[in-house]
Amino acid sequence: PSVYDPEILVEVGPQSSGLGSAFAISSDGWWITARHVVDACSRVGIIVSRGSAAPVRQVKVSLFADLALLKTDHGPAGLAIDTSEREFQVGQRAFHVGFPQGRPGEAYTRLIGRENLIARGRYDVDEPVLTWAELGRTSGLRGSLAGISGGPAFDANGQVIGVTIAESARRGRIYTASPATILHMLRIEQVHAQGAPAPRFTADNYGQQSDALRRSLAVAQVVCVTDRARS
Repeated sequence: PSVYDPEILVEVGPQSSGLGSAFAISSDGWWITARHVVDACSRVGIIVSRGSAAPVRQVKVSLFADLALLKTDHGPAGLAIDTSEREFQVGQRAFHVGFPQGRPGEAYTRLIGRENLIARGRYDVDEPVLTWAELGRTSGLRGSLAGISGGPAFDANGQVIGVTIAESARRGRIYTASPATILHMLRIEQVHAQGAPAPRFTADNYGQQSDALRRSLAVAQVVCVTDRARS
């Protein structure tokens, strides 16, 4: 991170009931998602089948990044997180998996650099993020990627290298929390991530690989219910 990195401003509006994405990091029920997906929710759940959600018992939001940890009673096998960043190179590929627009979908990007994300509104955070240029999406996915927030970004080797937290649809950009930020949150909360890499991703197979991760619930949909919705 550098003070000379470009800045992007994100307005975090009032929380409302909705859907986002999350991914498992250990089989004992720990998940990672984006803070803005679950912050200020009265109830949070991980959707495990049509019409059924596993209740989230704990929500730990980061105070320095758009990240949060969720705890359920049980969980699927976790995904491996590569927290080194040492091998990152401009132009490398990433594969973003989740539930954009509330349904299964994914995007394919290349790394173009780092920016400082400044979030203002419901909460205020300044954090370094990685900036990715969109190269493609799965068939039929158009418009906003809203709903993919909290989902993992994978490298070609199937390791998680970021958490998708924002997009600029007009510019064709996707922003992810950096591996160093993820590691910092895990250390503060004393949560140990235990996972294995997903199968390798390519520009030709990332749709099928993403579907397999959702079927196994390694990548799952998050539901947020607010007090307003309950009333």
